[in-house]
Amino acid sequence: MSKFVKNLITGELTKRLGDIDGVAVLNPRGIDGNKNHSIRRKLHDKGLRMTVVKNTLARRATAESKLNGFDKLLDGPSAVIYGKASIAEIARTLQDIKREIDTLELRGIFFDGELYPGEKGVEQVSKLPTREEAIGQLVALILSPGRNLGAALKGPGGKLGAVLKAIEEKAPAGGAAPEAAAPEAAAPDAAAPAAGA
Repeated sequence: MSKFVKNLITGELTKRLGDIDGVAVLNPRGIDGNKNHSIRRKLHDKGLRMTVVKNTLARRATAESKLNGFDKLLDGPSAVIYGKASIAEIARTLQDIKREIDTLELRGIFFDGELYPGEKGVEQVSKLPTREEAIGQLVALILSPGRNLGAALKGPGGKLGAVLKAIEEKAPAGGAAPEAAAPEAAAPDAAAPAAGA
């Protein structure tokens, strides 16, 4: 391969991987055309791409990017998986593909300067929350003090309401009527002395 072609490939890899902060690497050896197409289709459905790379050119392309250091996963034929999905989503997708294709060798994942080698590394990353899950957990944490305060304020009021309702239910049905009748009875007595005068 000429130096000109190598520079073109390195430039293309730099363009593709330049803004990416996490990738997965697998070994494409032993994957026939049908399985390859199936893997690429499943990755495409999730917004991911798979690129088979020449290791030396991939090292050169990522030397000054956020992926500096992922080259430890490059050993022999390598395919790099990347995309706009979160790294946890990439790991989960690879685990699903691995269940269908037993011979698939997962080399690992590189994310945020950390290396997660092998299938255990992929499994570890798959348990991380996705961006949406992390935002949901954060919102729940932010809202929980308010929810607890609301419950604390509502709790005593609810108990007081229950006590008042119980008192109301136990009170006699005509309990309010005698109090209303008493002022009417007092009114004729006041009128009687006026008639005697």
